[in-house]
Amino acid sequence: MAVKKNEKKIGTLAVCFLLVVVVFSFLYFGSAVVPPDEYMAVSSEQTILSTVSVPKPFVATHIKTPEPLKGVYMTSWVAGTPTLRNNIVRLVSETELNALVIDIKDNTGRISYEVSDSDLKEIGSEENRIKDLREFIAKMHEEGIYIIGRIAVFQDPYMVRRNPELAVKKFSDGAVWRDHKGLSWIDPGATDHWGYIVKVAKDAYKAGFDEINFDYIRFPSDGNMYDIAYPWSDGRIKTEVIKEFFAYLHENLSDGKIKISADLFGMTTTNTDDLNIGQLLENAFPHFDYISPMVYPSHYPTGFFGIQNVNAAPYDIVKISMQSAVNRLKVYNDTVASTTVKFRPWLQDNDYPVHYTPEMVRAQIQATYDVGLTSWALWDAANTYTRAALLAE
Repeated sequence: MAVKKNEKKIGTLAVCFLLVVVVFSFLYFGSAVVPPDEYMAVSSEQTILSTVSVPKPFVATHIKTPEPLKGVYMTSWVAGTPTLRNNIVRLVSETELNALVIDIKDNTGRISYEVSDSDLKEIGSEENRIKDLREFIAKMHEEGIYIIGRIAVFQDPYMVRRNPELAVKKFSDGAVWRDHKGLSWIDPGATDHWGYIVKVAKDAYKAGFDEINFDYIRFPSDGNMYDIAYPWSDGRIKTEVIKEFFAYLHENLSDGKIKISADLFGMTTTNTDDLNIGQLLENAFPHFDYISPMVYPSHYPTGFFGIQNVNAAPYDIVKISMQSAVNRLKVYNDTVASTTVKFRPWLQDNDYPVHYTPEMVRAQIQATYDVGLTSWALWDAANTYTRAALLAE
């Protein structure tokens, strides 16, 4: 009997102890103690919901196009190297500049950041040189800096390697044709490439670019032009091919959100032919928000409008070229249809083939203003811009 009473007493004490443990656990942990397996089953969902923060999906910011716009070009390599990038950002912050033009896809054909479009990922053209692109653009927007993304369109060695059937070919043997720099081109008439370009542009806009700028929207101009063939444009008028591409961009991108711009040869402003590259100024008017003639004095021939030393006449070259552009747009609007396209010339700020002084850079800017234009962008492939040519903020 004593043994049974002791057992009963011990059992009672054990039950009391367990009750104390349960109550303490409830008070301390906020719930009753349950066996480990059950605890894992119950709390797994709570862990996901309450302790693991699910990242919010990225939503790009965009800002309004500044008026006037004053920009500089930045390569994807510089944009992807903070120590170099910061030098240009500082220049923009401390001067009259308010925009950056950054490569989305340069003349290597590689996309400079991690894309989100699954089709583009499958194509594999991304090289992700700018690893923090989205964060960088968002930061620039906070500082009021407008970001333009540049796409080299038909000069595209990567896509030629991937789809050689779309390439410009040699007439002699059907091999891939290359220009003087050794770069290969997509035949502008290859409409499969058009769809790819639009996908790149839309993905870039979703990444935060405020405007998409199209360069190399033309047929090749240098290289062995006597041994060249266009399998997709054969027999067609070059201006008609490029005009159709302009219209395609407009139809697929101009939805009221994405601003688009086109880079054209400087002499398209004064020449009424297509310079054998398919670019005719009037064909671009209806399809872009901005047109950027590349009126670099170094790219003009000796004797242009009677100027024997074009490199010594930066003001005159830009004034003549952009005045012609303005006049032709007025005639177009008076005789064809009203359009809202604006000119924003590319100006030279590099030492080719002569050293460019602050006065020479500023002369081009003044020439732009003197024909009634307000916006411009400076080009230097090395991204070394002349601070002394720019006004303080």
